[in-house]
Amino acid sequence: MSMTQSWWDGLGRNVWTSPRHHWEMTRQDCAYAFRRLRKSAGFSVLAVLTLGLGVGANTAIFSVVNAVLLRPLPYPRGNELVVVRQAAEGPGLDNINFSVKEVQDYRSQTQTLSEVEEYHTMTFTLLGREEPLRVQSGVVSPGFFGMFGVRPIMGRDFLADDDRPGAPAVLLVSYEFWKQGLRGDPEIVGKRFQMNDKVHTVIGVLPPVPQYPNQNDVYMPTSACPFRGAAHMTEDRDMRMMSVFARAKENVSAKQVNADLATIAARLRQDYPESYPQKMGYRAASFSLQNELTKQARPTLLVLLGAAGFVLLIACANIANLTLSQTARREREFAVRAALGAGKGRLLRQLLTESAMLAVAGALVGLFFASAGMDLLTAFAARFTPRAREIDIDRTVLLFTVVVAMVTSVVAGTLSAFFSRSNLSGALKDGGAAGSGRAKNRLRNLLIVSQVAFSFLLLAGAGLMLRSFIKLQGVNPGFVPQRVLTMGINLNFSKYTTRQQSEDVAQKILAELQVQPGVMSAAISSSFPLDPDNIINGSSANPFEIEGQPPAADEVTPESDFRTATPDYFRTLGIPLLSGRSFTDADRAKGPQVAIINQALARHRWPGQDPLGHRVSYDNRKTWATIVGVVGDTKEFGLDQKVSNQIYLPVAQFGVVGSVIVRAMGDPLTLARQTREAIYRVDSQIAITNMLTLEQARSNTLASPRLTANLLGIFAGLALIMAATGIGGIMALAVSQRMREIGIRMALGASPGTVLGMILRQGIALGVAGIGIGLMAAIALTRLLQTLLFEISPTDVATFAGVAMILLTAAVLSCWLPARRAAKIDPLTALHCE
Repeated sequence: MSMTQSWWDGLGRNVWTSPRHHWEMTRQDCAYAFRRLRKSAGFSVLAVLTLGLGVGANTAIFSVVNAVLLRPLPYPRGNELVVVRQAAEGPGLDNINFSVKEVQDYRSQTQTLSEVEEYHTMTFTLLGREEPLRVQSGVVSPGFFGMFGVRPIMGRDFLADDDRPGAPAVLLVSYEFWKQGLRGDPEIVGKRFQMNDKVHTVIGVLPPVPQYPNQNDVYMPTSACPFRGAAHMTEDRDMRMMSVFARAKENVSAKQVNADLATIAARLRQDYPESYPQKMGYRAASFSLQNELTKQARPTLLVLLGAAGFVLLIACANIANLTLSQTARREREFAVRAALGAGKGRLLRQLLTESAMLAVAGALVGLFFASAGMDLLTAFAARFTPRAREIDIDRTVLLFTVVVAMVTSVVAGTLSAFFSRSNLSGALKDGGAAGSGRAKNRLRNLLIVSQVAFSFLLLAGAGLMLRSFIKLQGVNPGFVPQRVLTMGINLNFSKYTTRQQSEDVAQKILAELQVQPGVMSAAISSSFPLDPDNIINGSSANPFEIEGQPPAADEVTPESDFRTATPDYFRTLGIPLLSGRSFTDADRAKGPQVAIINQALARHRWPGQDPLGHRVSYDNRKTWATIVGVVGDTKEFGLDQKVSNQIYLPVAQFGVVGSVIVRAMGDPLTLARQTREAIYRVDSQIAITNMLTLEQARSNTLASPRLTANLLGIFAGLALIMAATGIGGIMALAVSQRMREIGIRMALGASPGTVLGMILRQGIALGVAGIGIGLMAAIALTRLLQTLLFEISPTDVATFAGVAMILLTAAVLSCWLPARRAAKIDPLTALHCE
């Protein structure tokens, strides 16, 4: 009878039984499996921990991927929600805001969108608490939340009447602001706060849903915003400040929506050529809201999911090798059971039962590891997407955990069934001590080689991210961050209505700060490098004109970021003055208008020339400012971002106040309290936000790459440990199985050094083979990391060489103990044992 026939006969004898007998056999199998696993406690603990680490890593990352990338949006018919964007291909602008007129045009002319709603965000000062609060305020049209299907958990939504001019001012508060800023006040609906020189009544609290594109504290109707409601904003087509969200009609494809938007854009170009010049290449398109919410997170999460998958494969290979080692020791047991009538199916069933028990234990350990890292992963994901709040271990994640653990354990644990002996008499005669066959040895070697190859991939990825992070850490930001305290200040704009009033309050704050003990220098500006608000919102470059250099018909208007600053701004931040002069107290409102530019703008617009004395206009030629100085470049929006053009204007001439910067003689945090008190002495209605040192601001910009590198490093470390223990375990097993052979070799004159070298060469050969395969795979796959790397090639030779050396060293160390054990074998003892 063939082995295959015996297999199926065995299965038949065990399957076609009564349910009661089937249950009894299952009970016996479980009881025996439990005794067996308890007897082999070392194997069981090692297998469960290995499986738990692999499953835990995958469960943790999958919980993030499931919540962020796979789960539908938490809105009714979320697949119909889109973001509408205007773009100008000429200057390369892919996200131009909408004006009120444009929103009205798209709303009235669209054939494919059922709802079109506007949105923009601003910061205002909210009065009515112990301290004034700067609140991020979303300004939306009345149907905004209705379009999303979001209903307040307390109170009501906006109504059309709330948006009519002169209507009583009302607010919806976000769930987070209600819980944190308003302390979860259960009576908040109906409470009144003063903002923008008006009394605003809270009409509702929003549920905890993702907020896009900004995390806002409160929301107000468009008519309540003093900027959006101004006549020049509502009448001027070129005054663009809004984003547009919309819902596609049922059964309308994205292609149809984009064709409709293209038609409207073409009509606007034809009807208003002065607002849409030919050279701008004006167009409009829609983008899936789900993709927009997750596109920044997708590359990083997929890389981490792939890394976790490699860890699982390594764990699977390790468990398979452990099981094969156990099977080699249990061949006599299997032979005896087979001789007593147990069919192949019954033996396989026993192995499956043991694997299932390991899988359950491994799944529980994996869930523990995943739960322990959930807070870290949620904070990590929150840097990329507002959907981070949805991350949890739900039924989908639990099912994923159980399936992954079961498949990994069962596949790895039952491989030995296909390599077990068919020669019962041989197994009984040998007592299970002999080798387990070439096929099984080849499988073990293949598993070790695959572990090393996967480990090479993970170590290469972690090494590239680490080198990239080190490069990023070493970037010169263009300023001196040590001993500098920064904070945002938000003036009540309804109280400070003129430039002179803003300048006066700035001078009073500086006068208070400059006499504080421990203060070396102080400055006020509209913002500062690596300002957290700038990091979130990105560059807000505005067009400007150079006197005597009007752009040609086919040339794009130059753009620059603008910043206001008091005279000590550059000295306080340690930004070098390269030529000309800094601002002085003589640069007053009634004096000549002046500006300072950074080196990047000088290089772009005056290559090989001296820009000093040239004039620029930032307000359509109404005002011309003379360039009086050139300062060094600074990293404004992130250490990994390109240096942007910068034009600095005096606070005294431009009047915008937004930040306070203090250089301390010692620890800047010791000045936090007295700085706050000094500002409140000037005006108790000034809201202070984001108080942190400049070193903290710099460190915060490195948080995402640091966490990514750390996570990949953890995965790579797990892979290295499992690969090293796998090689060591296989070599130890090989030594125990070859004791007779080694004893004969030594009896015939082989020296301990020869035996040591033989075992080392065998292990190193497996390591080198795995390194070679891993290197080829890494050259192909690490290119996927390109978008995550900073100034490092995805095929960096130094990184690959370092990883190869680490793995080779690990292979040598893993083989050393088994090799030394082999070298110390006593020939007489070995032959006597056999």
